[in-house]
Amino acid sequence: MTRRLTVSVERFPIAGAFTISRGSRTEAAVVVARVADETLHAAGQGECVPYARYGESVESVAALIEAQAEAVAAGLTRTELLTRLPAGAARNALDCALLDLEAKTIGRPAWEILGLSPPQAAVTAYTLSLGTPESMEAAARAASARPLLKVKLGGAGDPERIAAVRRGAPDSRLIVDANEAWRPETLEANLAACATAGVGLIEQPLPASEDALLGEIARSIPICADESLHDRAGLDALSGRYDAINIKLDKTGGLTEAVMLAHEARARGLSLMIGCMVGTSLAMAPAMLLAHHADYVDLDGPLLLARDREPALHFEGSTIHPPEPALWG
Repeated sequence: MTRRLTVSVERFPIAGAFTISRGSRTEAAVVVARVADETLHAAGQGECVPYARYGESVESVAALIEAQAEAVAAGLTRTELLTRLPAGAARNALDCALLDLEAKTIGRPAWEILGLSPPQAAVTAYTLSLGTPESMEAAARAASARPLLKVKLGGAGDPERIAAVRRGAPDSRLIVDANEAWRPETLEANLAACATAGVGLIEQPLPASEDALLGEIARSIPICADESLHDRAGLDALSGRYDAINIKLDKTGGLTEAVMLAHEARARGLSLMIGCMVGTSLAMAPAMLLAHHADYVDLDGPLLLARDREPALHFEGSTIHPPEPALWG
């Protein structure tokens, strides 16, 4: 076995800016792991998006992946990787690269290797960045033909933002995502505003360190954990607090863990969202294998970019199609 690991950092401009409660960005910086089997003349690749919220940087993630070169050359498996690296972006890129290589080496699709059913086209949410009520109403109006919108919120003034988006997109289903920006004293008013607007799901309203309150309140809208959950080890802490979880490969540390997390969460009665960071089609492609098992799909990263990589996933409006082998899997 002759395997070689290479790591690269790539940057893709965002169309305009992507703004959430923690700040604004104009580019997506991604780290790509590539594992080549020089004997079999095959290679697999995986993309991750480092996230400062979890103590990651592009430099630290790239270095952590590069440090696995010797293990990869010695035949590191995805199962071994689960205990070699912690859940996070670095493990995601390497896990997806190893799975892509495995699929290309043995001539079987990744979904089959993982014991999943064949992937299908799915409708993805389309994200509206945080802004003033006026700017968000205009953005909602421009996206009002899309069936599912994800609304980024920021704390103060959120009831006005929610109402404005509903005015702009009266027929779209809505998800709201506060990215931990709400506080206990504003929770009741924000929940009421969501109910009035017919919001279908509320994502991570409170900081992960303060979400015990969610186990004490009555609500008519399901609440989804994002920052409060990374992998299976965190499921117990969600009991009574959340109704759904957002599975992101950059949190779970790859598709291998994500599949096991999805099965375990379903067994506990939790609904599933398959989500993403802002990345290219290469980051979305592995997640597409879980999309048709989810209640909500949020894999719109490429739609938010000024340009995607080639080859890319195929979108028809908000419908995203499974990846071709030339891209991944």
